[in-house]
Amino acid sequence: MPSGARPGTMPNSRPDSATDDVSENPLSPPDSSFRTQGNARDGSSKPDERHLPLSSALYLVATPIGNLGDITFRALDILKRADIILCEDTRTSGKLLSRYGVKTKRIAYHEHNAAKMRPEIMERLGKGQGLALISDAGTPLINDPGYKLVRDCKAEGFNVTAAPGASSPIVALILSGLPSDHFFYAGFLPPKTSARKKELARFSSIPGSLIFLESPKRLASSLADMAEMLGETREAAVTRELTKMFEEVRTGTLGNLAAHYSAEGTPKGEIIVVVGPQNEQDAEPDADDIDARLTELLKTLRTKEAADQLAKETGLKKRDLYNRALELSKPSGG
Repeated sequence: MPSGARPGTMPNSRPDSATDDVSENPLSPPDSSFRTQGNARDGSSKPDERHLPLSSALYLVATPIGNLGDITFRALDILKRADIILCEDTRTSGKLLSRYGVKTKRIAYHEHNAAKMRPEIMERLGKGQGLALISDAGTPLINDPGYKLVRDCKAEGFNVTAAPGASSPIVALILSGLPSDHFFYAGFLPPKTSARKKELARFSSIPGSLIFLESPKRLASSLADMAEMLGETREAAVTRELTKMFEEVRTGTLGNLAAHYSAEGTPKGEIIVVVGPQNEQDAEPDADDIDARLTELLKTLRTKEAADQLAKETGLKKRDLYNRALELSKPSGG
């Protein structure tokens, strides 16, 4: 049901479409009793509405991340009844849609044409169409610019709702065996080492598990940087090809995982790295560790910059680190 709708009403409904029902059993098979969108009413006297257009709205539809069997009944119903499916890549999505006999017209909507396409999408919604937005895999808006479309739809007063489903960061987190009560999704790290380390320093003190996407060719170097910036003994998991035939979850410390992938070479498939929260030993470095790290940073950074960097890495006070850096910078007496 679009957000804000009340049972027994149809916000912005199309004049030529009847009210459609919500299935009382979300796990029921797609038989003659299966209806998913619209409002919950007694449908005993209504014709079969499965092929009627959707209520006017933007529907955010999750698709499988690997195993095509992970599509939901509700997602298929929306995709079949939508006026248009907005796809990240029409060819990639075509494989899934063909598998399930979805013949709805597809239009490309991605970061390169989004600014051009949004006015057309607004126009279609203004005419009362029901549009489905999908990504190549998983939940749309996660690591893609679709949020701008949702923002514009809300600003124009159009209904936005979602058909939830697979999401690779969540699958990686629950398979990692790492704490899941607090977590932070960081997406892709920068490709260059210096920028990557700077970004990792920002995340080091977050009190929860960290979730990163990474390309296979950069995995070994990224893990090495994670070990340096987050701590070699910090627990982590490298997940690969989730929900697919060669799914793999390798766990260990960041130091051990970095060494493994450095020796084994580039793996195949899509990679998600989950890093566990700081343990107490990592969170409270001793004085010798602080001095060693400050001395290393002072080789390439100014005193204030070195103190700022270490404050981000450790959560310690900048002033205290700055004063210590000044002491370390003084020439030793003769």
